[in-house]
Formats: sequence, C-alpha cells, structure tokens
Amino acid sequence: MLRRFWLFFAQAVTVVLAVWFVVATLKPEWLQRGRVAVQSGSPIVALKEVVPSVTGSAAEGSYSDAARQAMPAVVNIFTSKNGSRRSPNPQTEDPWFRFFFGDRLPERQEPVSSLGSGVIVSAEGYILTNHHVVDGADEIEIALTDGRKANAKVVGSDPETDLAVLKVTLNDLPAITLGRIENVKVGDVVLAIGNPFGVGQTVTMGIVSALGRSHLGINTFENFIQTDAAINPGNSGGALVDAQGNLLGINTAIYSRSGGSLGIGFAIPVSTAKQVMESIISSGTVTRGWIGVEPQDLTPEIAESFGLNAKDGALIAAVVQGGPADKAGVKPGDVLVSVDNQVISDTTALLNAIAQLKPGADVKMKVIRRGKPADVTVTIGKRPPPPRRAMPLDEEE
Repeated sequence: MLRRFWLFFAQAVTVVLAVWFVVATLKPEWLQRGRVAVQSGSPIVALKEVVPSVTGSAAEGSYSDAARQAMPAVVNIFTSKNGSRRSPNPQTEDPWFRFFFGDRLPERQEPVSSLGSGVIVSAEGYILTNHHVVDGADEIEIALTDGRKANAKVVGSDPETDLAVLKVTLNDLPAITLGRIENVKVGDVVLAIGNPFGVGQTVTMGIVSALGRSHLGINTFENFIQTDAAINPGNSGGALVDAQGNLLGINTAIYSRSGGSLGIGFAIPVSTAKQVMESIISSGTVTRGWIGVEPQDLTPEIAESFGLNAKDGALIAAVVQGGPADKAGVKPGDVLVSVDNQVISDTTALLNAIAQLKPGADVKMKVIRRGKPADVTVTIGKRPPPPRRAMPLDEEE
C-alpha cells in the first residue's frame, strides 16, 4: 500500500514539474500574474540616463558655450564686382550671326559675386576679414546671425597679410572678445566659425596643429596658426576661437587638392590682426619698414660656397639702387645676420624684423662680407605698396 502511494506521489510531482516547465517556457507571463511589486515604479533594469542640467550650462565635453558666445560676432559677407564676363549667348550658335560677326560678338556684362565671412571686433562697427574677400568689390553686404543686413565700406586693407577692415553702421553690435595668442599651445581645442560654401553659419571643431607656420607662399608676412578644424571656401575671414569663445585668429587659407578641407587650415594670429587693424583705423594703411634688398635663404650649399660656418642669416641677392641699404653700403653677396641686435635666421625673420622698424630710424645691422663681419647703419625707409595682382574676371574666390 505504501509503495503504491509513493509511486502515485512521484508520478504526480513529475506531471506537475512537466506542466510548470511547459508553462514557464511557452507562457511565462502566466507566472507573473498576481505578483506584488516590491517598489512601485522601479525599473526592471537600471539604466544610466542623462541628468537634465539645472543651471543650463554646457555638458561636459561640449563647446556650446564657446560657440554661443562667438557666433553672433561672426558675419556673412556678400560682395559683387561689375565687369565683363564671357557667358553663353544663344546668338553665337546662329550661322547668320557667325557669317556677319564671326566670333567677335560682344560679351555680356555680368556682376561677379563671391562670399566670405568676417568678425565684428568692435561695437563701433569695425569688422575684420580677409583682403581677398573684398578685393575689388563694388558692393559689400554683411548679414548678422540675428537677421539684420547692412552695407559695409572698406576702411583699409593690407594685401601682404591678407587682412582688411570694414565698417558698418548698426546699433547693438555683438563684438567678439580677443584672446591671447601667447597662451595658445599645440593641441588646444579650437572652433572655426564661418559660412562655408554659402550654406549658412557653421561651427567646426579641431585642435591647434602647429604655430608659427611660414614659408608657405600665401602671404608676404606669414606667421600662421595651423588647425585641423574644417575650413572650406566661404570660411575665409571667419573666426578661429578657443574653447571659451575668444578670438585667436582669422581663417584665411587651406591646403587642398580638391577645394575642400583636408584637415590643414591656416589662420592669421589675433596679435597680427590687431596690429594691422589698429594701423588701418588710425591711418588708413599699414606702415612698415623697408631697406630695399632681395633676400635669399642661406642654404648649406650657399654657406659652403661662401665659406661660412654659420647656418643663420639671409643672403642679399640684390640691392635696390638708391634704396636705404644701397645708401648704407650693403652689397649683393653680403649675408645679413642681425638687425638691431636681433639674430636673423632666414628671409622670413628678416622681413618681419625690418617691417616692425619705423621709417626714418637709424638701425645697426651686422653683415658677413667675404667671410668677415662688418657693421652698417641703415636709415629705414617706408615699404612701398605691393603691385596689384591682376585677377581674371572669371576667377572665383
């Protein structure tokens, strides 16, 4: 009897377990019914969610505060210049017109337009941009982020640094804060703000890739900030700002084989831009020193041919007749090694050192002539304006 009972019990338990296994596998929700929640509203899985900011400040790793501070001061610049431009003319396809006129049909007169960017640096209406953005423009219009538009006039420009100063008459202009270039280090985060390809104001992020870039053949005086922040056509004249939204430079050029950004962009440092701007506002032009020489970098081969041990210096390849250097006795073949006790490392250093000197000042310079050092005193002259580059009408900036 007892044996039959245990056999029946074992079979019942087996059936119950089999039924429970089938239900748990096929209908698990049946087993959840009637279960009491331990904590009302508690999630089944603990998720890591973003906590809304109470103060409204930017989240960690975001540069929205810097962009919000700098963007209102960056404007879009639209320029137009009048001139003849060859355009398709349906009459040129008419054989009768070709019979009478040949290929000497008159060209259409069409305005050539371009776009760029600028930075409001003063609430009085002064705007910094690139010289090539406004060069030769007959009309200049600027557009602010708040929707306002105004015509601008050129206060002055400096082709040798590719900078220009514009002036607009508007109230309540948002001026950008100037940064300190001496505090900038390679690896610092920077933002480039401008109007690339005319799509509208855009912010791109990168780092400072290098400082003091020169020998690029872009401008006469070069001391660029290099960055990998995307800079494209239309960004010219826009702002390069730091992580706090302070102006570090004016975007001016890119290295590109396709016309688009390859991660190598260049900006004019704010220190240079400020110096040029103040000179233009005060006098309408930029006054620089000049001695009238054609310098050439001193390569190891040239140094060996002249019997020189020094690696620093600039070879004087030619001297302007009647110029300051000529009057002081500087000769072709001299190697200029110092200006006013400042060591000259190459032609770029020589140009920058001479440009900072005031016209009319007597400055001592040291040269090496036929292997022997010699001192000369040069009366600094005023650097003449560069020859205007002829730009074809069909060239797009």
